[in-house]
Amino acid sequence: MVEELARWGKTIPRDRDRAQSRILLWTVGALVGLSALFPPLTALLHGLSLRSFTAPLLISVGFALLVWALRAATSAAAAMGSLICFILARPRHIETHHDPLSTEHSALLALITLFVLTFAATKFGRKKKEARGLSEPRSGRKASQIVANLGVAALFAAAGSYAGAIAALAEASADTVSSEIGQAIGGQARLLTTWRRVSAGTDGGVTILGTIAGLVAAAIIVATGTAHRPGAATIWVAACAGLFFDSFLGATIERREWIGNDLVNFTSTLVAALIATALS
Repeated sequence: MVEELARWGKTIPRDRDRAQSRILLWTVGALVGLSALFPPLTALLHGLSLRSFTAPLLISVGFALLVWALRAATSAAAAMGSLICFILARPRHIETHHDPLSTEHSALLALITLFVLTFAATKFGRKKKEARGLSEPRSGRKASQIVANLGVAALFAAAGSYAGAIAALAEASADTVSSEIGQAIGGQARLLTTWRRVSAGTDGGVTILGTIAGLVAAAIIVATGTAHRPGAATIWVAACAGLFFDSFLGATIERREWIGNDLVNFTSTLVAALIATALS
């Protein structure tokens, strides 16, 4: 039993963590599936052409196959990622003071950038992280992790909040990059709430280098997702707020075994998206 807990490496009991992740997967996953299927089904029922959905469909399938081939995600996670990519790849009109409803935007570039940044950060210093029991499984991320990190972005994009979608993607990228870089070269980790020293990988633990890397990653996602349009700074601030909220949750209720990492990630991206939507 002691050896099993040591391999698990989390404060929350494994069964509770799995139950929470399963509920999150089926609840948010179902909403993502409906959001992906509703527009083409509506168009079909109204006798409209489905030609505009062809490119997003091909892109999402190709992207999922690439992610699976690189072992960045399991087959189930890649399938869920394909639905999310299909939602984010659909072009949508964004109204600004300078360019009202005249330019089609897509969060696809931001999603691709997120994948590149997080994939590279996960691989960076992998041997060192494996030796310390902190690396991601070589089989890739699970479907519940994909939903926890990207589900909010897909749902906000489907609801028409482009700012919320980009903020959620930026927070998810910042969280992963800050954790991976911090565990590899970040140095001494400290608990966000008390600033006392903790071991690497501790829930709520942050490092200076890791945090800087996360803030830069968020800025890159926002820059690619907004093309430097008005409101980019607000979206970045919202993403940064979500990043620190993630660490706060980790240092408080996650350490008390109330919720697992998937729920922490989902809640943090939700906070970032809500702040960006409210301020945009």
